[in-house]
Amino acid sequence: MAQITAALVKELREKSGAGMMDCKKALSENDGDIEASMDWLRQKGIAKAEKKSGRVAAEGLVAVASNGTTAVAVEVNSETDFVARNEKFQSLVKGVADVALANNGDYEATKSATYPGEGHSVEAEVTEAVGTIGENMNFRRSAGLSVSNGVVSTYIHNAVAPGLGKLAVLVALESDADQGALDALGKQLAMHVAATNPQSMTIEELSEEAVEREKTILVEQARESGKPDNIIEKMIGGRMNKFFQEVVFLEQTFVIDGETKVSKVIEKAAKDAGSDIKLTGYVRLELGEGIEKEVGDFAAEVAAAVSS
Repeated sequence: MAQITAALVKELREKSGAGMMDCKKALSENDGDIEASMDWLRQKGIAKAEKKSGRVAAEGLVAVASNGTTAVAVEVNSETDFVARNEKFQSLVKGVADVALANNGDYEATKSATYPGEGHSVEAEVTEAVGTIGENMNFRRSAGLSVSNGVVSTYIHNAVAPGLGKLAVLVALESDADQGALDALGKQLAMHVAATNPQSMTIEELSEEAVEREKTILVEQARESGKPDNIIEKMIGGRMNKFFQEVVFLEQTFVIDGETKVSKVIEKAAKDAGSDIKLTGYVRLELGEGIEKEVGDFAAEVAAAVSS
């Protein structure tokens, strides 16, 4: 039997949003396995799938840069939001984005590339800025999208300056349609991605693990409610379709009008433009995603729950 530590309870609480005692019980029932405990909480109706904890955060900025057919998004972290409002830091992040654009968003290539106007790399420039600004910083990640014909639209949510903010989205559309109309569609689709955070672009691209995990949870939920197996089998198909509509970009309901499926929105835009439009990719970078920060006396609170 695995030891249920305070760290395990804390991690599960942050992932699930469930209460500490529920988390402790879930871990006890599942030999300390975090993922199995998440599933157990969901089956009991205590936690929701893939809940993102509000406690997971980091400061800094994300930025976008674009030349029309290629666009990139980068994340540079700082210790405090105060530094993120610093003009020198903002200039640094813009510079990193410009270098990333020249390297098609490749992280390693960007990190080792020469920073504009300096005789050293982007990585060295960030290190130098630590000494100048007086706070620890990190060029964390970058990503890019390109099209041969069409646009890669960009969107920044919670912008603090042009091209800089807390959440960046890129959407790539291949088409011969009018560039202005295409970019307007792309920006709306990017706003949709910012709001819904889809897990994949298509059903086929959704991981087998995610699909099987959802099926298992749905079956267990149905069994807990006393449904017989023959009824459960009929229920699962419809519930999986609902799951796909929640997490797959092209299957989701477009947030702009609240009623049309995203794939149908693109089909209508193509018909209006008299040209095929194909969504070829998207990128969503949210500041601090997956980085854990200290939260008050939370550790002591969890430790007390574990020892009780």
